[in-house]
Amino acid sequence: MPEIKLRDVTKRWGKFYAVDHLDLDIADNSFITLLGPSGCGKTTTLRMIAGLETPTSGQITIGDRVVFDSEAGINVPANKRKVGFLFQNYALWPNMTVYQNISFGLSNIHEEMPTYDLEAKKLNAKINALKNPKEFIKLIEECRDKSGKPDTDKIYLKLIDTYTVSIYTAKELYALKIHEASNVEKAAADAREKMEQELKARYDSHKNSGEELTEDFAVKQNGKVVKSVRKLTKEEVDLSVRRVSRIVKIGMFMDRYPAELSGGQQQRVAIARTLAPEPQVLFMDEPLSNLDAKLRLEMRYELQRLHLETGSTFVYVTHDQMEAMTLATKICLINNGVLQQYDAPLDVYNRPNNLFVADFVGNPSINFVEAKGTQQGGSLELTILNDKKAVFTPNEPIDMAQWFAKRDADEREAEAAKKRILEDKKAVEKGNKDEVFKYHISKVDESDYNMQEEPVITNEDFVIGIRPECIKVDASGEMEGIIFGAMPTGMESTIKVAIGDYLLTGVVFGSTLYKIGQKERFNIGGKDILLFDRKSGKCITAGQISIS
Repeated sequence: MPEIKLRDVTKRWGKFYAVDHLDLDIADNSFITLLGPSGCGKTTTLRMIAGLETPTSGQITIGDRVVFDSEAGINVPANKRKVGFLFQNYALWPNMTVYQNISFGLSNIHEEMPTYDLEAKKLNAKINALKNPKEFIKLIEECRDKSGKPDTDKIYLKLIDTYTVSIYTAKELYALKIHEASNVEKAAADAREKMEQELKARYDSHKNSGEELTEDFAVKQNGKVVKSVRKLTKEEVDLSVRRVSRIVKIGMFMDRYPAELSGGQQQRVAIARTLAPEPQVLFMDEPLSNLDAKLRLEMRYELQRLHLETGSTFVYVTHDQMEAMTLATKICLINNGVLQQYDAPLDVYNRPNNLFVADFVGNPSINFVEAKGTQQGGSLELTILNDKKAVFTPNEPIDMAQWFAKRDADEREAEAAKKRILEDKKAVEKGNKDEVFKYHISKVDESDYNMQEEPVITNEDFVIGIRPECIKVDASGEMEGIIFGAMPTGMESTIKVAIGDYLLTGVVFGSTLYKIGQKERFNIGGKDILLFDRKSGKCITAGQISIS
């Protein structure tokens, strides 16, 4: 499977930038999720890679092939990019059976492809099936109905899945009636001997024509596989349909119509139809959003398994951060058309780049606490929650003066880069301006939350990010709070603790029942407490905090 590269890709409508100068490398055989709130540009990014949307500028490469380049005037159409697309709406043909839905795209393929000796391939498959007559007979005997008669539909399906053959080959195998012979071993040996002679004759015929057959029965001449522009044969179409139906486990539904299937089964059919042409990359745009919660969880496991079995590159759009966390090898988090972070799921969770990333990823959401203070030696002495004194100790040594100097230099450089871009007469200033994320401080009384004036932010202003699992209920804890809310789920409870006017959300493992109004002492534990710069919203470092 190919690597996908996006270089300086932009898509805008007028002054609205859906995607803003995006650089992205999607590795071979990876499972990437494009994550972000509605309208952030994730679906637009997906559609541009697939060829369904034309970028305003930039370059897109799939493998070693440039499929879009605004400077060179290259724009390869979607049907030539060899990608599969799975939509939120499954778009199954209601008047077609499952088999017809999956095979529809295959029957329309007309391109250069290798020439195969399919008859030789069928003979070889039948010979292999008859090498163990006892297993062959046992398979057929397992498919009898209550009256003892063979259920041919089940037999065909068993033969297809066991020996990886087409329906036509399965029918030919059953028609040999080996199971009805008085001497099964002899009948199988005789049939096999006849087929081996026919197969040898085909090999000899190719040899006399100056040809040879590869292991998968492609025809070679002068050391090269013979290719021709052609359509797939019925045998090839059926083999492809049966291959993908085995992967998504829908072989028993081939004669049904979409209306006769559940939502999960329809989803499997849509996946099979997308996989059948063997696309280089599989794109999925919120494909599980129409399913109920339980089925959505089951399908996540199926997609994980599918990714491993196919070895394909998956690019998956979702606004559900739990879906992104559980499925992806890497998360590409976008906001307002701008890439915020591109990392492995746990790195995005534990070491977010900024306030937006920290807030968007995690359920329950992260706690934000405003802090004021300065660096004293290796630690920062802070005031939090109105009047509580705290000491934040970074995991790694940090010089805050240097950090602030680099932040200011980066901001000046970014502003200069914007001015250089706008000097071009063709450039359009971004209408949907990028702003520092406005985080939410949870309070007991939020009636006047939006009435507060914007403060003057200095280098002494910080935001502490505390994940819910870092709230530790402890009888000898540093702080006292009142249980404001409690939601037990069995193995854990989500609680809200009121400390003065402020609320902190915690996740406590175990089956302890907390009552609203009861007092508890607790600590803020662990080394994953995050320190953010309030002015830029960027994450400075991670560490631990103690409160006096």
